[in-house]
Amino acid sequence: MNNVSGVLAQHGGVLFAALGAALATFLAGWGSAKGVGIVGEVASGLMIEEPEKFGKSLVLQLLPGTQGLYGFVIGLMVLGRLNVNMSFAEGVYILMACLPIAIAGYGSAVAQGRVAASGISLLAKNEEQSTKGIIYAVMVETYALLAFVVSIMLLSGVSFK
Repeated sequence: MNNVSGVLAQHGGVLFAALGAALATFLAGWGSAKGVGIVGEVASGLMIEEPEKFGKSLVLQLLPGTQGLYGFVIGLMVLGRLNVNMSFAEGVYILMACLPIAIAGYGSAVAQGRVAASGISLLAKNEEQSTKGIIYAVMVETYALLAFVVSIMLLSGVSFK
């Protein structure tokens, strides 16, 4: 037990900061993978009957993938700040700054996947209305964008030096 507490005391800051980067990347990426997968399953069914709608369905499938990109960007921003000598407080702060995109990115990607899958159904039934399905899915994206901006602001807003 002393080894664990000794490592945390000496290197806890960088460990918590790295955990933040990992969570932002992993959770937002996992949510995107789930969301893109949900849409891909529905779109694949549409391709059996109407392969000419591939381009329009692809737009809907790509939308839930953006949250993973947001998490990746936050992860890269944190990696640029990692320092083996960073304080425990700085590491915990960075971890907390990563949580908005980690949590909202995961949830919004899955929700966006469900909405975009419904957009595929709209595309299948009435191609002229497919833009509305895209708009519905983009509305969910708004919350991932807000979380991304908050994570950026938190990472850029406080300097511990």
